[in-house]
Amino acid sequence: MTARRLAPIAAILVAASLAACNPSAAQSGSSDSKPSAPATSAGTPDASAGASPSAAPGAPAGGGGLSLAEAIAKIPAADENRTGYKRDSFRHWIDEDGDSCSTRNEVLIAEAVKAPEQGARCTLAGGEWLSYYDEVTVTDARKLDIDHMVPLAEAWDSGASAWDADRRMRYANDLGAERSLVAVTAKTNRSKADKDPSEWMPPAESAKCIYLADWTGTKLRWKLTADDKERTALETLAKGCTNTVKYEVAP
Repeated sequence: MTARRLAPIAAILVAASLAACNPSAAQSGSSDSKPSAPATSAGTPDASAGASPSAAPGAPAGGGGLSLAEAIAKIPAADENRTGYKRDSFRHWIDEDGDSCSTRNEVLIAEAVKAPEQGARCTLAGGEWLSYYDEVTVTDARKLDIDHMVPLAEAWDSGASAWDADRRMRYANDLGAERSLVAVTAKTNRSKADKDPSEWMPPAESAKCIYLADWTGTKLRWKLTADDKERTALETLAKGCTNTVKYEVAP
């Protein structure tokens, strides 16, 4: 099984002591959905720029950190352009390591509060999950969606249109970062659709700061851009998250 908790080069860290930001995938091939752990990881980028994301720009070497507001400021600026977008431009839910578990099931197994039983060809039974978007406990994996933190269409708008098919596939199946793909209720995932934080935020107040950190971390990890409307929303919403989140680079 692909490990999602790799030693990070870049990480978004959420202070566990801040209860205000302490939260906790239906089996649809067209769905885009996060664990409740207080620490979140932006993962280990591959050195090959053509296949995997680069380390976030502006990240301080050897430790240190940025506030969430400072991290948001590091997201490159550009207008969005959805010309030519097709969902199938991003091949997703692959079995990357050949263990019979698709990316969807890898996320479900990694994020379970109570581990499901794993049968032949990675069929899952039982288990329990906490959808941090809405603080709902789910005991049927079929009622969960796996959300791409930054939706595929938004990624396309923000730079992925220039990527090759392999890089888009890696983005759509990003198990190298704990927060790129998250298991949440189908209801909240489908309410979010392809919206950015200027248009949609999780209904649970407890999810706010972590969601903003995860969105920012994903944009930085993959060097995706933000337009003026998105940046303004991120900056405004992040004002309530002062000192809760910082962007760091591991030694």
